[in-house]
Amino acid sequence: MSDTSRAAQARPRRAAVLGNPVGHSLSPVLHRAAYQALGLTGWTYDRFEVDEAALPGFVAGMGPEWAGLSLTMPLKRAVIPLLDEISDTAASVEAVNTLVLTEDGRRTGDNTDIPGMVAALREHGVERVATAAVLGAGATASSALAALARVCEGEVAVYVRSAARADEMREWGRRLDVDVRVEDWADAADALRFPLVVATTPAGTTDALAAAVPERPATLFDVLYDPWPTALAARWSMSGGAVVSGLDLLVHQAVLQVERMTGCSAAPLGAMRKAGEHALAAR
Repeated sequence: MSDTSRAAQARPRRAAVLGNPVGHSLSPVLHRAAYQALGLTGWTYDRFEVDEAALPGFVAGMGPEWAGLSLTMPLKRAVIPLLDEISDTAASVEAVNTLVLTEDGRRTGDNTDIPGMVAALREHGVERVATAAVLGAGATASSALAALARVCEGEVAVYVRSAARADEMREWGRRLDVDVRVEDWADAADALRFPLVVATTPAGTTDALAAAVPERPATLFDVLYDPWPTALAARWSMSGGAVVSGLDLLVHQAVLQVERMTGCSAAPLGAMRKAGEHALAAR
């Protein structure tokens, strides 16, 4: 790192996570742990309850002391009109979870959820799979499809509850160049035999599937982290399958956010994960 970069990082800077609700967010814990490990003593990271109506005013009021924002629901799409530039990754799913303010004051948007998913899978040894299944069809499912476009060689089966959701997933498949086959949620137990299963549903939704876990499951990526483990993840692990957790995703996407906001080339993954684990254990 150059002396100029060190001097820029030493001056007081601000960052925060915005959302509604946002009180549950682990982002402050992860980012503050990174700042401490990196020696960024002048940096602060807070959380603010901000809805879609209040977002434009908040962003407009950000001065040069701001480095960036983490954005959670329902702001990931609402922030896009407020940006000067958006990455191809974020544009592909029309969702921005990272706003970075550049030195010249430009607001740039990115999506670290998608590469975060890919990095979490790779950490668990999943580089490529022949096919995959996705449980659910919400906003996280579209990010999962974008990640699977980089990991899955063949068809992705998506299990949904409604015809409207089915149409949405087919459209995302076309946009992301993923071969999507839509299946009814009533047959979701069939998904558990795929080499990679990505569960994107709210807490409790997949609990009933735990009894259907096969004798030799492959890899489950469950995007939840609280409560953890989910019933499905617990049975999967007991049966000898590999489990990638929502905390894995959260940490990997936060690593990328820290790097983009601070300019540091390598955020401290281990320190951030440990901080997240301790925070969850204390809940």
